[in-house]
Amino acid sequence: MCRVLVIGAGAAGMMAAVAAADAGNRVLLLEKNEKLGKKLFITGKGRCNVTNAAAEEELFANVCTNAKFLYSAFDRFDNRSVMELIEGAGCPLKTERGGRVFPVSDHSSDVIAALRRALERRGVEVRLGAEVKELITQPLCGGWEETAGKRLRARCTGVLLENGERITGDRCIVCTGGVSYPSTGSTGDGYRFAERTGHRIVPPRPALVPLTVRENWCKELMGLSLRNVALRMVNGKKELYQGFGEMLFTHFGVSGPLVLSASSFYGRRKNDDVKLLIDLKPALDSEQLDKRILRDFEEQKNRRFKNVLGGLFPAKLIPVMVERSGIAPDRQVNEVTRQERRRLLELTKEFSLTVSGTRSFAEAIVTQGGVSVRDVDPSTMESKLVKGLYFAGEVLDVDALTGGFNLQIAWSTGYLSGAGGRNYEL
Repeated sequence: MCRVLVIGAGAAGMMAAVAAADAGNRVLLLEKNEKLGKKLFITGKGRCNVTNAAAEEELFANVCTNAKFLYSAFDRFDNRSVMELIEGAGCPLKTERGGRVFPVSDHSSDVIAALRRALERRGVEVRLGAEVKELITQPLCGGWEETAGKRLRARCTGVLLENGERITGDRCIVCTGGVSYPSTGSTGDGYRFAERTGHRIVPPRPALVPLTVRENWCKELMGLSLRNVALRMVNGKKELYQGFGEMLFTHFGVSGPLVLSASSFYGRRKNDDVKLLIDLKPALDSEQLDKRILRDFEEQKNRRFKNVLGGLFPAKLIPVMVERSGIAPDRQVNEVTRQERRRLLELTKEFSLTVSGTRSFAEAIVTQGGVSVRDVDPSTMESKLVKGLYFAGEVLDVDALTGGFNLQIAWSTGYLSGAGGRNYEL
């Protein structure tokens, strides 16, 4: 029987502990916070979007970074396995629009309670307020060992806590998360552990985060929510992202589901030429939209231009559209030229914003970057450099779009790191 130490009691950590216990190990789960699942508690606006019920190919399609690395993890412990485990632990689930899976109660605390019961049933020892200072490693005999393509340099033999206590173990699983929402305890501890043991770190970046824009007039639209719009993010002529849904204007730029998703493709390619192109009327092609504008103009031909746009745009957006169109606001619409009307049409189909950056990690749902997957075995989540050391969850350089996909990454990699090569049995 091995002794497995799991650092971090978030989604990945609790799942790693469950899987390690099911594989016949003695498990100690160490958490520096005062309670389990502190970040899990706030996910999905407090409802906890447990996973997504999508087919496997859709799961992979929603992974933004290093999807191929997750093949084994998703295959061994998929979304159905997660749902069965949580429901089996006494938390009924439901599937909503877009395949998003939530607890029936709409309370994330019920998911955490179910996982706590799963840990208790398996005899997992949990220590709260136990902050790990560093990993304890020792060199391998001969300096290094090559096994199954891994050039191992050392062995992980335990952890040193901040209070000076040393705890020994046969395996150590790092599930400390990234640096998003640092108030929940995600402060980059795992990156420090990894770097000190020779692992490469891909620089962390905020992902699923609001974007800032250069245009000052954007502040005039603060609070305006646009629904059923199409959005493209382009870097020069290269399209980085496209999507359909809802977005929100803020005092600093833009937010909302569409923008959060786009942000995950901004961080890796950002420069001075990244723009958001918003199609305000995606249900109409250019010809149809032109006929719609002509009809509105004809029906109100003696009115001023600024007063005939109410059928096309929200009231808050009209002054900005008028200014950006270049058409005099007090001009009668029967005097608007074909060329001017064309500019209005193009503005409606490609309302552009220039991205200047992202908001901070404090507002980011997930972290992009982390422990390089090149240093981790995808079939086990074990380090290729340090024997007995594993990484799982957000600490790794893997991330996905919103909709339960990031939590699925945490569950799957957590399970695989804890299972130690054995199949999970419900």
